Order: sequence, then structure tokens, then C-alpha cells
Amino acid sequence: MLLTIEKVIILRSAEVFASMPDHVLAFIASIVEEVDVPRGETFIHKGDIGNCMYLIVDGRVLVHDGDRKIAEFAKGQPVGELAVLDPEPRSASVTAIEDTHLFKLDKEAFDEVMADQPEIARGVIRVLCQRLRVSAARV
Repeated sequence: MLLTIEKVIILRSAEVFASMPDHVLAFIASIVEEVDVPRGETFIHKGDIGNCMYLIVDGRVLVHDGDRKIAEFAKGQPVGELAVLDPEPRSASVTAIEDTHLFKLDKEAFDEVMADQPEIARGVIRVLCQRLRVSAARV
């Protein structure tokens, strides 16, 4: 278990939370759940209804659709972030490709923070836009 101040430092280093004031980061740090995912375990399954996002604290994950690799993400990057904005079925699966430590932020908690600090939604939208641009460049 990390201390709140350690969580705040980790959150601040992630682009999605970088513009948040300290008191908001402290609140987010108090509500995130720490999750350890062993190498090879799938923790997001395509088709499941999304109700949370994750921030990679340490480790690496593979976003995939069956055997098709979509992306690889590592420390400081969010995964499953679309679910906190639009809780629909997951569009891909995510599997840890090494032992991975995550912060899990549920949609309800995200909505609570977003009501007071809309910048958090902007951070998630910015990440989604960047990923869409990268995806479009591949086509």
C-alpha cells in the first residue's frame, strides 16, 4: 500500500492528471484502489460493461482484440479510460505483459471528482484524442 503523498506524486506524473490541483489529487489518491495484476492475466475483457479506468503505476499492459495487438502501455498511462466517460461494452481486452501495479478509479468516483473539477474530464478526453490520432495515422 502506498501512502497518500506517494499516490499524489504518481498521479501528478500522469498526463491525464497533471493539471489537477493538489487538493484534487489528494482526493483522487484517497479513493483509488490499488490493484496488482500478475503477468499474463487479463483484467479488462472485451464486451464487458466498463465501469472504471486504470492508471499504470508500474508494469506494462497489452491492449488487444483476440490475437490482434492494438497498443502497449506502461507506467503513467491510463487504460480503460473511455469507460468513465461512456460506460458501454469494452472495445478490447487488456492483459498484463509483466507484473503490473495499477490504480483503479471507478466511474462513480470519477463522476464525483468531475462535478467539482471538470479538468479531469479534459485530461481523459485529451488522452483519447491522442490515441485516436495515433490510431488514424496507422491506417
